[in-house]
Amino acid sequence: MDPVRNPFTPGAGTQPPELAGRENILSDATIAIQRANLNKPNQSQMLLGLRGVGKTVLLNKIEEIALNNGHLTIFIEAPEQRPLAELITPKIAQILRKLSFNEDVKGKVHSALKAVKSFIGSVKLEYAGVAISVDPEPGVADSGDFEADFSELMVIIGETAKAAGKPITILIDEVQYLSEKDLAALIVALHKINQKNLPVLFFGAGLPQVAALSGEAKSYSERLFHYPPVGPLGGDAAMLALKHPIENEDASIQEEALNYILRKTQGYPYFLQEWGFQVWNICETGEITLSDAEEATEKAEQRLDDSFFNARFSRLTPKERQYVIAMANLGSGPLYKSSDVADMLSQPLNSLGPCRSKIIHKGMIYSPSHGDIAFTVPLFNEYLNRCHPNIEEGYEDNEG
Repeated sequence: MDPVRNPFTPGAGTQPPELAGRENILSDATIAIQRANLNKPNQSQMLLGLRGVGKTVLLNKIEEIALNNGHLTIFIEAPEQRPLAELITPKIAQILRKLSFNEDVKGKVHSALKAVKSFIGSVKLEYAGVAISVDPEPGVADSGDFEADFSELMVIIGETAKAAGKPITILIDEVQYLSEKDLAALIVALHKINQKNLPVLFFGAGLPQVAALSGEAKSYSERLFHYPPVGPLGGDAAMLALKHPIENEDASIQEEALNYILRKTQGYPYFLQEWGFQVWNICETGEITLSDAEEATEKAEQRLDDSFFNARFSRLTPKERQYVIAMANLGSGPLYKSSDVADMLSQPLNSLGPCRSKIIHKGMIYSPSHGDIAFTVPLFNEYLNRCHPNIEEGYEDNEG
């Protein structure tokens, strides 16, 4: 079929043509956003799920909803080893510049900018964002205690937003890459904002371990956040995500082909887009058949192996690679015992702790419960068995 008309859009954070199965999450977000417009308190939300389930897509959609409801927004993707202050301070300054056009709050905005300047000096930030041509405010957000200073700054921003009648929605993707210090400071700031009933909303997204990381950072985080799980799509939603875009382009898909793709993708949104993209381009008749779907599998898996999977595998050290290969050798999972991995590698369990921790930090695996581990990337075990089936000899010598 015509590749120009191909409705499927495999890509990082790209919104699919049919955003199926996420109605409850988006409805809850819309309610929270609209409540903020009425100065009513809201619980922050942290979307948790594996890679490829559409967390970034949902954050983008929530930002769109917030903007349509008159909010100012701050969207951040947290890369590894970048401090929160460096990421968020330029965005805060931009928000304040937008608020400065409101004559009724010019004085408050000026004071808030002075607080930002104080905060920059306090955290010794290499500031390359929006210029702030005001003097710092001594004694405001400049104690040198990052958690206290960040909390004070965010409260000032919230008070300014409330005076201007413009709620602020903050969205942070890849929350698991925030340091423990930064995550704790964010939680404290949100707690203070909630206590003062200020119109600042927070939506985060991250891997499943974020709930545990939040709890470790601050014990009250389980009351501060709502944790909507974002998983693979159920049967009906997965079917709609694949079938509707095809039918909207005046094409069709046979039931056998549809069921085959649903089995191969296990309902994961990113994989549905990849298989849909490939099978559309393969089909020549306007009706997608089982034969088309089977041919699409080879192309989809090859493209995933070359990019989606390999990009993550290549970030691992040789020792870390052997650890995840050992996991895949144990079977399809989804849960694996750390002790079984140690046996597979002929290593004492305790000696593998540092390696396991590094792989978790890189966002490749997580621990759902004590002694258990699982991949954060769906179908990663299948990729490893296809492309890296064997554990090399001499595991203990790989990295000295």
